[in-house]
Amino acid sequence: MELFKPEFGLVFWMFVAFVCLYFILAKFAWPFIIKSMEDRADFIDKGVAYAQEAKFQLDNAQNEADKIIAQARAEQNDKLREAEAMKNKLIEDARSEAIVEAKKVTDAAQVSIEQMRKESEKQLKQEVSEMAIYIAEKILRNKMENDDAQRQLVDQLLSEVETNN
Repeated sequence: MELFKPEFGLVFWMFVAFVCLYFILAKFAWPFIIKSMEDRADFIDKGVAYAQEAKFQLDNAQNEADKIIAQARAEQNDKLREAEAMKNKLIEDARSEAIVEAKKVTDAAQVSIEQMRKESEKQLKQEVSEMAIYIAEKILRNKMENDDAQRQLVDQLLSEVETNN
């Protein structure tokens, strides 16, 4: 049972070895371990700060992106309204110009038709008068073959002229 009851010499040398090891570790290992732990804690703190800053910048970037998108949509809507108004104006201008041109063409056609009608009437009157003269000439030749018929016709015409005046 010697394992459960250590002797004084064994305990003494174990204590000496422990103290030596403690001083060696305290002199050389503990400062390095503590410095490493502090560096690691600083690195973690910097990482957390960097992550928070990145999150803040990401939130700001998202808000700015939303603002830019809203502004772009508003500008797009303005441009579309402008284009629609311009299209309507162009259509209305073209429509009114077409109406004016149609009116000009219609007026020109009416003037042309009126001129042609007057010319046709004039030509018709001339042809009718030529035919009437031709017919009258034929009738007069038949009636004027003798002197009595000529005197009677002249007297009749004179009396008509006197009655009209």
